[in-house]
Amino acid sequence: MRVGLLIITHRRIGSETLAAAERALGICPLQTRCLEVFNEDDRDELIARARRLLEELDSGAGVLILTDAYGATPSNIAVEAAAGRTSRVVSGINLPMLLCVFNYPSRWLAALAESAARGGRAGVVHIGQEEPKP
Repeated sequence: MRVGLLIITHRRIGSETLAAAERALGICPLQTRCLEVFNEDDRDELIARARRLLEELDSGAGVLILTDAYGATPSNIAVEAAAGRTSRVVSGINLPMLLCVFNYPSRWLAALAESAARGGRAGVVHIGQEEPKP
């Protein structure tokens, strides 16, 4: 049994990030679904859809939920849909985060969530140049 993966983001952020990760690795090692949130969507319907996706994705090992911006609608939907379920929510999805998750697909839910957070943070690097000296 492997952890399922649900990506909940504004518009196409999740599906495009997923597509980039699949192109980079050539595979999608976890059962994964995306839920895209648009401004005109009904919040209660989004929560219901998220709950249905969580049921579909949970094979017994739980579901990791990745969202884009902490405190925004996708993150709030994830937290509400995940209540009472075997799941973890990690916010701030980026390509390094998703690649890290896909590189360790056999990890348990808690370890996979920690890997996601660590991979996301490690992928944010300021690549600066020295200021020219007068």
